[in-house]
Amino acid sequence: MKRLLLYCVVLFSTLSATDPGGPEILNKIIDLMNPENAKGVMEQTIVTTSGDKRTFKYETYMGNRGESSLMRYLEPSRVKGNAMLMTGFSDNIWMYNRRTDRVRKLASSAKNQKFEGSDFTYEDMGSGDSWKDEYTPVLKGIEKIDREKCYTLELQSKSDDNSYKKMICFARLEDFFPIQIDYYDENNILKKSLYLENIVTIEGILTPMKMTMRNRLDKTETVMEYTSITYDVEFDKFYFTERNLKK
Repeated sequence: MKRLLLYCVVLFSTLSATDPGGPEILNKIIDLMNPENAKGVMEQTIVTTSGDKRTFKYETYMGNRGESSLMRYLEPSRVKGNAMLMTGFSDNIWMYNRRTDRVRKLASSAKNQKFEGSDFTYEDMGSGDSWKDEYTPVLKGIEKIDREKCYTLELQSKSDDNSYKKMICFARLEDFFPIQIDYYDENNILKKSLYLENIVTIEGILTPMKMTMRNRLDKTETVMEYTSITYDVEFDKFYFTERNLKK
């Protein structure tokens, strides 16, 4: 990870007529990052400003190419059985608390809040296809990031209501898979960076087994790692619904 965090740009080149355009690259990134369905187990480790660590383990389910997702907590014991459902690419969020046996829907503004106090927001967890509507993709050039030649794709916000003024995706030339995404706030200050690591092919699908979100302002970071994942799964039409949270 240190190599990624301390990367330096060693190559920048102009684009040729044969290079794909910004919209084409964005479509490829979204297709790669949002397979039809997925089921897995993840561990999330949050590192605070003081260096303390909090770890969660949960089952994760994704359907409809990222439009819907459901998470069920396995560890620690104080949150075991709790669940979260997102639909509409994180526009709708429901939380289930096992101890109270109640489901509550979060306000629409909650999508910009931190997920379990981590460096990921709810929107980061489930934005999916919405990038096409909310941002204008502009291909800026080709750079070398951590020894990988990458397209530099800038996503420029179409509205002041979006969470980020812009995002910059570094996608590998060989397969368009992003290895780093930088997020800028409303003042055009680099707020945080996402590093996608240990990329392997599982069931024919490129998969980042480790994702690290580093907050550049708060000096915190959150690591999410798959311990298992499969894409050979189907869900019925009622799976991603409020009533299924109380399993």
